[in-house]
Amino acid sequence: MSTQSVKLNGIVAAAIGLVMNSLPAHAQESAEAQLLRELKEAAPTQAERVANRLIIEWSKSGSAAMDLLLKRGRDALEVQKFDVAIEHFTALTDHAPDFAEGWQGLALAYFSKDMYGPALDALEHTLALNPNHFGAMRGLGALFERVGKPDLAYKAYQKVLEVHPHDADVTEAVKRLAPQVTGTAL
Repeated sequence: MSTQSVKLNGIVAAAIGLVMNSLPAHAQESAEAQLLRELKEAAPTQAERVANRLIIEWSKSGSAAMDLLLKRGRDALEVQKFDVAIEHFTALTDHAPDFAEGWQGLALAYFSKDMYGPALDALEHTLALNPNHFGAMRGLGALFERVGKPDLAYKAYQKVLEVHPHDADVTEAVKRLAPQVTGTAL
């Protein structure tokens, strides 16, 4: 066998390996795009189910260790151990800085402790990594409401409805804020 055919076989093998390794990421992007489309088109009674499937998709880090940190952070949030949640989510974002769900969890933990500056920073990271993250947009709206910026909260909530049009809490928030932001009709 010639040196050229050995090199060619190596190149072909590398190309096949590259394609095979890229398939799961491509399939995941396709699943996300499909779920986002389903969410926009879902009937109000089905929207929450689709949104939950999307969150499950977003929660797949690709690493068992990172998934465990995400679970532990979420578990700590659930029992209102916010300092513990911050520790887990900080470890997660340190080790997987491109994993949006880690930043989202960190934002929730900071927000729960009324630490709005760090929460805003974490939300910005989340949205930079995943511009369709309706949970982060919703968190942004809640944060802006809490700090007395109804116009910014209203805009954030409007963005949520572009992605998740049947979010009942956000629809209610938009109705509540509309008179403050757009004025009342005479």
